[in-house]
Amino acid sequence: MAFEFQPQVMIDSFPLLIGGLEYTILITVAGLALGLFLGIVAGLINCGTNKFLKYVATAYIETIRGTPLIVQVMFLYFGLPLALGVRIPPVTAGVIAIGVNAGAYIAEIVRGAIISIHHGQEEAARSTGLNKFQTMLYVIWPQAFRRMIPPLGNQFIISLKDTSLLVVIGVAELTRRGQEIISINFKAFEIWLAVALLYLCLTLSLSYLLRLLERRMNAKIMKN
Repeated sequence: MAFEFQPQVMIDSFPLLIGGLEYTILITVAGLALGLFLGIVAGLINCGTNKFLKYVATAYIETIRGTPLIVQVMFLYFGLPLALGVRIPPVTAGVIAIGVNAGAYIAEIVRGAIISIHHGQEEAARSTGLNKFQTMLYVIWPQAFRRMIPPLGNQFIISLKDTSLLVVIGVAELTRRGQEIISINFKAFEIWLAVALLYLCLTLSLSYLLRLLERRMNAKIMKN
């Protein structure tokens, strides 16, 4: 039987897919908020001098970067509750998994951006009477943050797409909704095309917003 493309199937599926899209956006935003917090903290620690904290931060980063996200998700949802005796809701587990995973990569972005600032900047700031915290806040961090934007944008997009892996724990995100619809109408080509287009819209929108932020920050620098 010849294949026949049916665009109406895509149109009819969008209302159900939008429900999954909302979960995808929710998990991405919440997960990246957690990831930014963990990444900034771990990155700053690795730029510091406390050896114990640097060891803890490095262990976190290397452990997360050295294991697949899907394994982390399965461990968090299926393994950890057995040890703790507490059931973690799928969406909560998804947010934590995305946040912890993204945080490890963001930590290296933060560390790399900070150490890329010439040491003379810190010396000049300290010579004006600023303490270490003020130097980081007013001199080092603003310059480092501008350098972080492109790699942070890449990580945000990766984390957004990684939410599709949460299908293994039954989170009703976009990919899961696509599977559910296909199990009913068996129109895999049209449904997966619709899912891909929705992911593409999300990633393009995110890329646009990040480029807009970068241009505004560069324009602000030119004015100053």
